[in-house]
Amino acid sequence: MVDEARARKLADRIKVIVAKKLERGVKDPRMGFVTITDVRVTGDLQHASIFYTVYGTDEERADSAAALKSATGMLRTEVGKNITSRLTPSLEFIADGIPENAKLIDSLLTEARTRDAEVESLARTGTYAGDADPYVKPRVIADEDDFDDDDDDDDDDDAGTADDADEDAENHEAEPAKGV
Repeated sequence: MVDEARARKLADRIKVIVAKKLERGVKDPRMGFVTITDVRVTGDLQHASIFYTVYGTDEERADSAAALKSATGMLRTEVGKNITSRLTPSLEFIADGIPENAKLIDSLLTEARTRDAEVESLARTGTYAGDADPYVKPRVIADEDDFDDDDDDDDDDDAGTADDADEDAENHEAEPAKGV
């Protein structure tokens, strides 16, 4: 295996060589406006995958693919002359899906923007179904009547008088705290 840096350098060199040869050396009338987007070389430097795009219609893309296939031998010879490798890698041309992916991403972004605008307009004009914040409870100020314990003595058999209550309060105050 070759190190990745050498493989990247070779891929960049192949990209330049093939692009120059396509610009000046290929006289095939089927060749459209071809752009080399990327080149990937295997770890053993035996095979190069060349990614390209073609500006034009589907028919022009198909014609350019046929022209590249027929020019592969000539392009491989040119690559072999201009690189310093012992073996010349085989070339494979692969149509790159960048333009189609870019169109798909643009359409998805446009759809997302329209949906965001719809949600924003609904949020501005919308109202709450119930209270604005159903979890906020109004604060109630306690009255003195809430603290009266007059009703609590109903379970006792003998209801004590006010004097009995005063005596009980004095007894509790006089007892020392236990466990201290």
